[in-house]
Amino acid sequence: MATQAPPQGGVGRVKSLDAILATAEKKSLKRSLGAFQLTLLGIGAVIGTGIFVLTATAAQKAGPGMMVSFIIAGIVCALAALCYSELASMVPVAGSAYTYSYAVMGELMAWLVGWALILEYALGASAVAVGWSGHVVPVLDSIGIHIPHALTVGPQIELGFLKGGEAGGIINLPAVLVTALVTTLLVIGTKESATFNAVLVLIKVSALTLFVLVTVPMIAGHTPNFHPFTPRGWGSVLGGDGTGVLGAAASIFFAYVGFDAVSTAAEETKNPQRNVPIGLIASLGICTIFYLLVAGGVIGSYGAQPLIDPATGKAFIEGSPELYASSACQAANAPLVCSKEALAYVMRQVSNPTFGTIIGLAATIALPSVVLLMMYGQTRVFFVMARDGLLPERLSAVHPKFRTPHVVTIVTGVFVAIAAAFLPVGTLADYSNAGTLFAFAAVSVGVMILRRTDPNRQRPFRTPALFLIAPLSIAGCAVLFLSLNVQSQLLFVTWAAIGLVLYFSYGYRHSHVARGITDVGELDEGVPPSSVAPMPGAPAPGSPNE
Repeated sequence: MATQAPPQGGVGRVKSLDAILATAEKKSLKRSLGAFQLTLLGIGAVIGTGIFVLTATAAQKAGPGMMVSFIIAGIVCALAALCYSELASMVPVAGSAYTYSYAVMGELMAWLVGWALILEYALGASAVAVGWSGHVVPVLDSIGIHIPHALTVGPQIELGFLKGGEAGGIINLPAVLVTALVTTLLVIGTKESATFNAVLVLIKVSALTLFVLVTVPMIAGHTPNFHPFTPRGWGSVLGGDGTGVLGAAASIFFAYVGFDAVSTAAEETKNPQRNVPIGLIASLGICTIFYLLVAGGVIGSYGAQPLIDPATGKAFIEGSPELYASSACQAANAPLVCSKEALAYVMRQVSNPTFGTIIGLAATIALPSVVLLMMYGQTRVFFVMARDGLLPERLSAVHPKFRTPHVVTIVTGVFVAIAAAFLPVGTLADYSNAGTLFAFAAVSVGVMILRRTDPNRQRPFRTPALFLIAPLSIAGCAVLFLSLNVQSQLLFVTWAAIGLVLYFSYGYRHSHVARGITDVGELDEGVPPSSVAPMPGAPAPGSPNE
């Protein structure tokens, strides 16, 4: 039930943490998830386009040094996971970084975090859609269905910090079609069974296991493939081109994004104080081990040296039209960096082609679910910001028949489809990472603030050495952000500036908190009871505080 409270002024106004907790207590979802289910959920969210596709991008940026890049990105995620775990265990409600920021650091920071999450989810969904396209095209070719190359890549464009496409390209039609399909599913609310979701996780994990079993034994006979180990150096953390080991780590970070989605399922978790931290850290640990084994297998079995432009003597830009048009990429045994389906390509080259087809088919089957969960998360962030009054409430309109937020879902689908139609996967991943790193850093700041401002609140899970771990997490996120290419940094700054204009022109005046509207106990009133069951790693459907 909505109640009236004294209006709050200033950008530091907060949502009462006690009100959020009261809502969770009175209107919570059924708690049914244990540590094992949360771990599966986290693995399902993390394993996706990042490892299946971005391995080629990482190889062009860092060569064999990408193994260190995986470790660096994994460490930063682990630090952020520890901070997430404390907040998720003490505030076991859905909503993740947006909710935490509103309660701890105030409305302006919550807006910026929510705005960054929109960038993360939307462009992340576009990246996965493009990654899926790179896998489905060869699969269709193998059964006699040929899609013209011009309809599998966008046109070559260079508009400010938006660069991508290939000469002769028109549109990435498969990426657009899978986005349209997912948008339709989200609008009509097709149910997915938990068993089916578990099968998708099993498919992805089985595919990676097959890859590891085939390629890792080959390392012993191909140790020269690891030399030189860092052909493009360690990279620059300021004003660089996003290459080297650090640049690859900044891109590979996308391969870990999704672990935080475990915290959004806290409200459906049995004993969240214990199980959420276990699910977060266990899923991250398992995925890191997989990634290192896969990277080692790629390098040891086939090689992962960056491709050099013979005309300039410099390395090609990863995913660039010049790279794909080079004579090396046109050869039968093209380098890894030329492939848009890295793991499947390596398997075809070093083992039975059937195994490569299996890897490609596994990605083709499983990746659409990742598109769905990312678009689902993005629409729910949009939805809750509109419901809080920070965006026009018309965006939170619910379809009279399907009971889903159809307006914001369609808007999201159009945005995701346009980005997927014209930009390459590596570019989209870097753009998405910029928003993600900001949100993770904000959570790390928030947990330190809450330790100081509310030291007596029960903390079932306490981040060990918080005032060491959290600053390291913030520093790690900052280093990776600064290691992105300048275009990605500029896109985030531009996106944040647009967000600030929208906030001060609309959200600041229309915010429910500013108007003194408090929804204690009925905070989920009007939230569509989503009929999309939890995808692996998706935010809990129908959650009051998504």
